[in-house]
Amino acid sequence: MNSAFTLSTVPAELQWKSQPLDWAVGPDGSLSILAGEATDWFIDPAGGYVSDTAPAALFSPPDESFLLSARASVDFASAFDAGFIQVRAADDRWAKFCFEYSPAQQPMVVSVVTRGVSDDCNSTVIDGREVYLRVAVTPGTIAFHYSRDGSFWNLARYFGLERTSSLQVGFSSQSPTGKKCSAVFSEIIYRAGALKDNRTGE
Repeated sequence: MNSAFTLSTVPAELQWKSQPLDWAVGPDGSLSILAGEATDWFIDPAGGYVSDTAPAALFSPPDESFLLSARASVDFASAFDAGFIQVRAADDRWAKFCFEYSPAQQPMVVSVVTRGVSDDCNSTVIDGREVYLRVAVTPGTIAFHYSRDGSFWNLARYFGLERTSSLQVGFSSQSPTGKKCSAVFSEIIYRAGALKDNRTGE
C-alpha cells in the first residue's frame, strides 16, 4: 500500500501513521479505514497501558485556524471499536474525537485529550451507526462538536492543546478489544477560519 494519498476536499497530502489492514478512497471522496486487532490510541493515567497503534491518515493543515468535519459510519462489533478524527501535536500530546462502541453496546460520542496521559470522556449516546464529527482548531483552542444531521452542531468538548509547527489532523479507526473495525468518513469538509462562537458551534 502507498503511504501517501489525497482527498479532493482536503488541502494537503495524507500519510499513514500505522498502516490499516485495508483502506480505500471512494468515488464520492470518502475514506474507509479497516483497523486490525488490538489497535488503539491511549495512554492510561493509571499507568501500565500505552498504545499508539491505530491506523491514522494524517495531514498538516495549511491554516492556523480551521474546521474539519465528516460523517463517520462505523461497523461496531466489540467494545471501544471506533472511528475518529484526531488532532496530533506530538506522540504524548494529542486529542481524538470518537464515534465509539461502549461496553454496554451503545454507540457514543467520546473524546480523549492526552497531555502526557489521556483524559477520557464519554459524552452522548447516538441511536444508529453514524454521526457527524467536527473539530474546530485555532492557535490557542480546540472545540469538538457532533451533529446528527450535519447542520446543527452540539459542543462535546472545548480545551487547549499546546501547538507545534508540526500539528497534524486526520482520520482513524481502532479496535482495542476486537478483531477489526471498519470506519467510513464521508462528506469530508475542510474550511479555513474560526467559528464565531465555539459554544454554540456557529
